[in-house]
Formats: sequence, C-alpha cells, structure tokens
Amino acid sequence: MSLNAEPLNAASLNADPAFWAAADTHLTRYGPSFESIIVERAEGSFVYDADGRGILDFTSGQMSAVLGHTHPDIVATVGRQMGRVAHLFSGMLSRPVVELASRLAALAPGLERVQLLTTGAESNEAAIRMAKLVTGGHEIVAFAQSWHGMTGAAAAATYSAGRRGYGPVAAGSFVIPAPNSYRPRFTHPDGSNDWQAELDDAFSLIDRQSTGALAAFIAEPILSSGGILELPPGYLRALKRKCEERGMLLILDEAQTGIARTGHMFAFQRDGVTPDIMTLSKTLGAGLPLAAVMTAPDIEEKAFEKGFLFYTTHVSDPLPAAVGVTVLDVVERDGLVEQATARGARLKDGLLSLQQRHECVGDVRGRGLLLGLEIVLDRGTKEPGFDLGAKIMEEAMTRGLSMNIVKLPGMGGVFRIAPALTVTEAEIDRGLEIISDSITAATR
Repeated sequence: MSLNAEPLNAASLNADPAFWAAADTHLTRYGPSFESIIVERAEGSFVYDADGRGILDFTSGQMSAVLGHTHPDIVATVGRQMGRVAHLFSGMLSRPVVELASRLAALAPGLERVQLLTTGAESNEAAIRMAKLVTGGHEIVAFAQSWHGMTGAAAAATYSAGRRGYGPVAAGSFVIPAPNSYRPRFTHPDGSNDWQAELDDAFSLIDRQSTGALAAFIAEPILSSGGILELPPGYLRALKRKCEERGMLLILDEAQTGIARTGHMFAFQRDGVTPDIMTLSKTLGAGLPLAAVMTAPDIEEKAFEKGFLFYTTHVSDPLPAAVGVTVLDVVERDGLVEQATARGARLKDGLLSLQQRHECVGDVRGRGLLLGLEIVLDRGTKEPGFDLGAKIMEEAMTRGLSMNIVKLPGMGGVFRIAPALTVTEAEIDRGLEIISDSITAATR
C-alpha cells in the first residue's frame, strides 16, 4: 500500500492507487504510520473517509478541535475575516488582536499581558526566551514525560520522545520525574503516591546540577503525551514554591488543558495557583493555528526594559485572532466549561465501568474531557500492554472510532481520550460501546 499503512479492500475508495502513490513519492514521514484512510470532510465529532464512513473522533483532531469540526460559528468567522484582513505586517494591530488579548486577560487575572502567535512550540519558545531574559538565567527544568514542541528550546524541554540522534540540546536542560499515582516512585506506608517526597528528592538533584542560573520550570498541568499524568492536588502549589525559592519562573503549558477542556477555563484554576507565564495553543484556535503567551504585567515590563525580542511573520495576525474571539464566545454562550465537567463525568464513569469488565484496563485517569485509559497485560504486575493497546486501537478504527495511544518506557499503552467539548451523550455512549467491543475482540 503506502507509507506503512494497512492494506485496504480494493473496492474501497480509500484504496485510491494514484493518491497513495503520490503520498509515497512526495510526503516526508514525520512520525508514526499514517492511517489507511483518505479523509474527505469532517463535521462535529466525526471525520468522514472516501467511502463516506463516519469515524467518531475521540481525539478532536490533534487534541485541538474543542468545538468539533467545521463548527458553523468558526466557518462564518473565517469567511468574514478573510473578506476584511487576514494578515498584516507584524508591527500593525487590528481589532481582533486587541479584543482577544483583552478577553484572555479578563479570564486569567494576574496574566494580563498577551502575545498572540501561531503554534504551541512557538509560544513555548517565546515563554522560555522571556524567562531567560527576565531572570538572567538559562537553565530550564521540565518533566521527564513532557512534550512542549519540536523547535529549539521547546524540543530541549521535551522528554517523552524524539531526543536521540539530533545532537546536543540547549545547555542547562534539566529534568525531573512527573508524579504518577498509578506507578509511584515514592510511596506512603499505605502504598499511595508520596509526590512531596519525590518532588523534594528531584529538586535536591536539580540543586546539585545547577550552576546557579535556574530560569524556569515548564510544565503541563496534565501531561498528555506523557500518558495523561495529572498533577495531584497540592503539587502545583508546592512546585510554585520550589520555583520561588530559587528565583525561577513557573511556565504552564496549557496547550491541551486550556479553554474549558478540564472543566475549568484553565487547568491551573482548580489549584488556585497562577503561573508566572502561561502558554496556550491547540484549543485556543479550535483546530486553526493560534497560540498565546500570557504573563504578569511586571514580568512583561522587565522583559520590555531588557529588550525582549520575539518578532515573527504571523505574530498578531487578524484571522486567527478573530477565530480565537469566536472560540471564547461559543464557550461562554453554550456553557462549555460546565459541559466539559458533565460530559467528562459521563465518559469517566463509562471508562471505569470498562475497567470493571476488562482485566486489561489497568487505570483510568484525567479530568474533564481529557482522560487516559492505561492498558496492561497483568493488573498485579502492571506489565505494559503495548501490542495489545495497538490491537485495540486497530479494532476501534475498523468499528468507526479514532483513538490515540501513547507508548512510553515503563508504562502501559495509554489511550488519550479527548472528544470535542460539543460531544453529545449519545456519541460518548457510542464511543464507550466501541471501546468495549474492541477490547473484547483484541483479547479474544
């Protein structure tokens, strides 16, 4: 077939020889194998292939389409804004840019300065660059299971994959383990995760390695590519304290957790701990390329005084900014923060029910509509079930459900389940039914 995709029935329109020949000839292979379907269109919680088959999208695109695919308000905004102005010289301002910055600032008190960019990696680059300039340090600490992007400093702070073969990363790149309640490294007498002891131990090692130039800690409130590892209650406050004691800034990467996904507008709000810098992407543009860096006025003032420079071709572009405003409008109008909580509870209850019925489901975790399902071969030993997870994913796709599985050393295959905030109860129930059938087929 093509690009390592599975062979298709010759009668299927997805088996278009010319399409796959062109793909084989011209596309760079940039990650895992491509799915063996041709996606022709998408709407709501479904993508539709060349055969017209609807596939329930339980990852909302690349964890981004929080309003579902081709949401009518987004489509209308794109058409309207394209007819006015889509792109400008980077030193020019438009109304959508200032409106979006103002709206975001009102939603996150304490982070009233906003820069609008394009991708998550780009926003993390800007955040790290600002932290280095403001603190005068260059050392950046991240979690061992993190994903912050594939560019420069963001890639240096990404540890879940992609580190081998590319030469040295940025000097001063340090790492600590993320708390994992299912597979704890430090435990209380009752066997539960002693994350405080783990955090203390980790920072004692950081202090031994540091040259005295610590600039920032960058973290996801829920590590998605790390296997849906949620920072437990109290952890974020303790982490902020560690940073303050060392003169570091705390950067929170809310690419996947921001904009209502977890049942709060931003995940950090559950803990009542405001970071020094927050980055947004993915969900802010509802599938279109839009990112933001938000910080406190005093930090922005220090950066400005020191000549902060992060000037890009698409900074402050009007088109994506207008889309971002519409995303916030729809989230507020349709009560999607509350809906993420309600739909997330229904989905999590369903996954917990699957855990009761299927021995290979080792753990269910996450918050709101960002949940993880860990597949193991043995619940007692927690032996990872990589191949079994892959088989479940294949079975699900044949039944019309798209899910994404994370495979990391020392962990089982973890499904990342993140439907759109607009997902219906019926769609959740259908997805759970397909997952159950797929597990049964894979373990038969």
